[in-house]
Amino acid sequence: MSQQRIIQVEEKVPLGMGIPLSIQHTFAMFSASVLVPYLLGISPAIALLMNGIGTLIFIFVTKGKSPAYLGSSFAFISPALLVINNPQLGYEYALGGFVITGLIFIVVSIIIKFVGVSWIDIVLPPAAMGPVVALIGLELAGSAASNGGIILTDTYTQIDPKLAIVFIVTLLCAVFGQVLLRGFAAAIAILISIIVGYVVALIMGIVDFTAVTSASVFALPNFLFPKFSLDAILIIIPASLVVISEHIGHQVVTSEIVGRDLLKDPGLHRSLISDGISTTLSGLCGSVPTTTYGENIGVMAITKVYSVWVIGGAAVFSICLSFIGKASGLIQTIPAPVMGGVSFLLYGMIAASGIRLMVDEQVDYAKPRNLAMTSVVFITGLSGAFIQIGNVQLKGMCLATIVGMAMGLVFYILDKAKLTNDYEEK
Repeated sequence: MSQQRIIQVEEKVPLGMGIPLSIQHTFAMFSASVLVPYLLGISPAIALLMNGIGTLIFIFVTKGKSPAYLGSSFAFISPALLVINNPQLGYEYALGGFVITGLIFIVVSIIIKFVGVSWIDIVLPPAAMGPVVALIGLELAGSAASNGGIILTDTYTQIDPKLAIVFIVTLLCAVFGQVLLRGFAAAIAILISIIVGYVVALIMGIVDFTAVTSASVFALPNFLFPKFSLDAILIIIPASLVVISEHIGHQVVTSEIVGRDLLKDPGLHRSLISDGISTTLSGLCGSVPTTTYGENIGVMAITKVYSVWVIGGAAVFSICLSFIGKASGLIQTIPAPVMGGVSFLLYGMIAASGIRLMVDEQVDYAKPRNLAMTSVVFITGLSGAFIQIGNVQLKGMCLATIVGMAMGLVFYILDKAKLTNDYEEK
């Protein structure tokens, strides 16, 4: 069987191929992007608009060398709700916190510009970076299972067979699509699985068209302007640590997938400042902070389509959807088990990329240091342990990253002092 063709980062594709490939990316990102503004009680249209604009900014600033889609960040939901539900504050003050967060990203990116990224190899060696990358996907596994109808109660006794069937059909279609399909069909395996899952959901009678009937044909995004309060800012900004850790992890796993060191070219400073500009602009216009999306990474891992032109097309579609209410409503009718089935594979691909990173870097687990580092990082991320900073919990992948960096730094110091039992002169 011939190997699936890779569409490289800078490669342009014919329009006939590019449109369905971009739609595939849009579909994969849509449900998560609109969920955040929905939970915060604002119109999804403004988020779709700013996500699209932010992605185009990202592509421009990174000189078209880093394939990433900027979507709505989940890290800010809890602190933003605290600000929104405060009778003396409100959403406008949360926006002020978002603006300051974006500026923090920009400041950190400027520091990285002058300091460089060599410190990442020291504080996050492959034995720590591998499990951190894997945790990006593993953390999301529960949401994919819940959306799929596999887990509806804590006792596992109430599984809706219709939801489970749609989930299983979608998942199997995605799995066998990437294995059996060839050529262009293999590149749009995710889109095909979504369509098949949607048809099955229609047959099962679980598609709700309320979002389409209630939506207007054209809709204007609702722009809001930020207000600033020190209390709101102090509640919001701890979440920036989560996004910065997430950003580094996403750039590492994307580098692994596309076979290029994106931390060096175009550079971590360029990708992070892009996210900072996007988040600042989103806060100024009434939208939510942005972050690089794991769903995008999963789609690239499965389809081998890395082209920034395709991702840019997805951004343009997102902008168009923000003004076309009926089209946005139609995508919202995609049932949760369909997206759950797709996400089940996408998130697993991200987790597998972390394992692949350790294999490619030939991590030697005969060394006690490597075994200890990987073990502690994995358990930290999956144990539910957390550190409370104000109203924000550092947990999961974020806390695991901090623990991994601390261990990497300690081992580096011990190596320099020639105190470790597996020290090697380099």
